[in-house]
Amino acid sequence: MTPKQAYEKVIILGKRIPKLEPIISKDALYGFYYARHIIEGRWELGEPTISQDAFCSYCYAFDIIKGRFILGEAAISKNTYWSYFYAQDVIRGRLPDFMHNQMILSNDEYTKEYVKFIQ
Repeated sequence: MTPKQAYEKVIILGKRIPKLEPIISKDALYGFYYARHIIEGRWELGEPTISQDAFCSYCYAFDIIKGRFILGEAAISKNTYWSYFYAQDVIRGRLPDFMHNQMILSNDEYTKEYVKFIQ
């Protein structure tokens, strides 16, 4: 069974199915969906996989934790788009030093927006 199939089965039943959680936890997107729609909160089993994807890490921080998702910051920092929105929507200010430095060095359109935002 794939993570997608396991997630779809859980959605149909509308409740947690602990035996399917290890399968769902292997996919960042379905792990985030599971945390958001089924658990409706933080899901530690899925966090290591979620943290490997910039988009899912941003969404998990914004929608689930409603604050910094430190485990996902490495993935977010590799994507200037999600770094900018993480600074704006989650941190609401300057990124942590390692993320800030990587953002500044990237020097793309989101870097310019980020610099305007933190001033």
